[in-house]
Amino acid sequence: MEEGPGIIGLIVQLAICVFLIASIWKVFAKAGKPGWAAIVPIYNLVVMLEIAGKPIWWIVLFFIPIANIIVAILIAIGIAERFGKSTGFGIGLALLGIIFYPILGFGSAQYQGPRLS
Repeated sequence: MEEGPGIIGLIVQLAICVFLIASIWKVFAKAGKPGWAAIVPIYNLVVMLEIAGKPIWWIVLFFIPIANIIVAILIAIGIAERFGKSTGFGIGLALLGIIFYPILGFGSAQYQGPRLS
């Protein structure tokens, strides 16, 4: 009897992970940040904070339960806005990143920097 997802399942999971990393890498590169930062733990959060225009000290909030979920959503909305996308797209980034990061990374969206009010 076979236990676990099996070799095919592991290959599919690996392919999805590689695709998601490539998507985030592309988003970082579009924003003028180093793409390799997408694979470095903690530093990738710092880069996302920079892209979203949020203060770096927010990194501390990722270690607080419940607050980390709210902060992740706010950062995703900030990233979406910096690429000229809507708040709804930002919520999509936060909740369905596996779909929305490839759209942002491989699509026609360009990094616009901070919105001037």
